[in-house]
Amino acid sequence: MDLAVRVHQTSRAIPKSELFGLVSQLRRAGASIPSNIAEGSARKSTKEFIYFLHVSRGSMAELETQLLLAERVGYLPRDAVADLQDRIDEVGRILNSVVAGLQRRLRQHSD
Repeated sequence: MDLAVRVHQTSRAIPKSELFGLVSQLRRAGASIPSNIAEGSARKSTKEFIYFLHVSRGSMAELETQLLLAERVGYLPRDAVADLQDRIDEVGRILNSVVAGLQRRLRQHSD
């Protein structure tokens, strides 16, 4: 959730002409990460939860691409993008750990 908030705040620096373009895409991708985690955790099966965690990872990749684009076209400074990238990396490590733990649990229950 903190990452999504930071993306929203950082995207305010992008020109208003991009409000319905890149800004909207950044904010949607940022919000999609915790939203998919929440939706997956509310599902009845571990397999479904893992699926939604993978969807969150896809949203993270989308967010990374959009941030790089925003930097390359001069909308966001390198340090702002680097800060968000560090946060994305941290969330990615957490997601990887959660997925690995859930997959171990699935394997243990299937034995």
